[in-house]
Amino acid sequence: MAWRIIGCGNLDRGDDAAGLLVVRRLHALIENLGVEIAGLEIMEQSGESFSLMDCRTGFEHVILVDATAPSGTPGQVRVWNAHAGRLPEEVFPCSTHAFGVREAVELARAMNRLPQTLLIYGIEGKQFSLGAPLSPEVERAVVPVAKQLMMRVSDSLVQTSRRPPRGTLSGDLGRW
Repeated sequence: MAWRIIGCGNLDRGDDAAGLLVVRRLHALIENLGVEIAGLEIMEQSGESFSLMDCRTGFEHVILVDATAPSGTPGQVRVWNAHAGRLPEEVFPCSTHAFGVREAVELARAMNRLPQTLLIYGIEGKQFSLGAPLSPEVERAVVPVAKQLMMRVSDSLVQTSRRPPRGTLSGDLGRW
C-alpha cells in the first residue's frame, strides 16, 4: 500500500505555510525515529491544482495538508474524506493561484481520477498576508498533525531501522 503525503502552501504568506511545515515536521519525526518507511512518499507543493493532480498520480492513498480560510478558530484542524462529498468552498476559497486544493480535488472527481483514499487535513489559518509570520495557533497545530499523520500511515507500512533514534525533537517550527 503506497501513501503520498503532500504539504501545500507558501512559506512567505504567514499561516499559508501550515501544510509545508507539517510535512517538514513529519520528515523530522521519521528521521528522529531512525526508520525508513517503505511505501511512504512525502512532498511539498505550492497548491496549484494541475500540479496537485499530477503529483497524486500513481498513489492509491493520498493525504493533502493545507491551511484553510479563517472562520474564528485559528489552529483548528479538520479532516475531509474526498470520497464523502465535495469540499466546502468557504473553507477552501481560491488560493493565491486562483485554482487551488479544492478545485484540484473537484476536477479530479469530475474526471474520475480520485485516488482510492484522499484525505484533506485543513489547519485553519489567521493571517495570510505576504511577509506575515506564522500565527501561534497554527504553529501549535503543526506537531500534533504531523504525529497524527505518522500514526495513520505507519500502521499500514513497513518500517525498517536505519540507525538508533536521536534525542527528542524540539525547537522553533519556523526554523527549517
